[in-house]
Formats: sequence, C-alpha cells, structure tokens
Amino acid sequence: MAGFDTVDLTNLQRQIIHDTDSVGMSKVDSALKRLGSINPEIQLIAHRQALDEDSLAAAVAAVALVLDCSDNFSTREAVNAACVAACKPLVSGAAIRLEGQLSVFDPRRAESPCYHCLYGHGSEAELTCSEAGVVGPLVGLVGSLQALEALKVLVGFGEPLVGRLLLIDALGSRFRELRVKRDPGCSVCGPRHA
Repeated sequence: MAGFDTVDLTNLQRQIIHDTDSVGMSKVDSALKRLGSINPEIQLIAHRQALDEDSLAAAVAAVALVLDCSDNFSTREAVNAACVAACKPLVSGAAIRLEGQLSVFDPRRAESPCYHCLYGHGSEAELTCSEAGVVGPLVGLVGSLQALEALKVLVGFGEPLVGRLLLIDALGSRFRELRVKRDPGCSVCGPRHA
C-alpha cells in the first residue's frame, strides 16, 4: 500500500476505506487502521511517501500481483513499467465521471499487452477524480471487480481480463468488452525490452 496524501472530506464519497474520523490523517495510516480492524491477521506494508523509480521497483518485486488504483496517467505508466520489468501481473482499474474501465496485464503471458500497449503516452489533458468528479458507487464497482480479477490471477481460476478491456457505462448501466492486442513495437514490453 503506497501513498503520500491525506484524507480529505471530499474523498469519503468514493474512498470508503476512510471515514470522517480519518479526515486529515495519512491515507495509508487510515487504510492500515481500517484493514487491521477488519482482519487483524493480515500483514500490510506501508509506503507513506511517493515512490520513485527505485522504491517502486522494489515494492513491485516484493509482491505477487499489483493492483493499480491510482487516479493519474503518470502513476499508471510508472506502475506498468515496474510490473513489466519485474514480470508481475497488474490489475488496472480506473473510474472518472460515470465511466469505468478494468483490465489485467500479465507479462508472464506472451500474448498479454501491457498498459502502454493500450494507452501509449496517454493524454496531455490528464484529469483526476477530484478534478473531474466520479460517482462513488462506480469506484466501488471497479474496486470490487479489481479484487475479483486479482483473486482469479493469484489462485488460477476463471478467465482473467488479460487481453481484454472492460468498459463500464454507469449512466446506462452497460458493460462492453474490447479485445486488446500486444503491441510488438511497444517501448515498455516490446521484444527489445523483454
């Protein structure tokens, strides 16, 4: 668990791990407190600062799977690059306004694209949830689906969303799925970077 931000009142409608008592507290400490009260048997490692390239690489190398729940493209790109370099599966979820998306990128599988194959260098007009808004239940839906995908990858059951992008239209209550192919010339996971 990594983060350097503090809990703000505006976070509470979409980040249900926090409550009003945790406003002003470090998000990592608030999450540790809540998760510890739910299950005192779990072991959590806290990173209370922004992770640079080296600390991100070390954090990714230390786990079996990474869940990216960040709200900005530069963080998603950095997490993806670290996962590809460490050959660790990445469950990526995002939500903004009334739209969500989810995919699994698994560099252990030759056919799997990475996040960069799908999005390239991203958009210059990068918006975060706090800037553009997001409906709280959508974030919960994306998070629940991320947890399900993580279990499928870790335990080895079902069909994870590898090579597929799940698009969620919360306004119309519709789901769509798109196939995503690996880019053989990808600057992150292409053959010269493998």
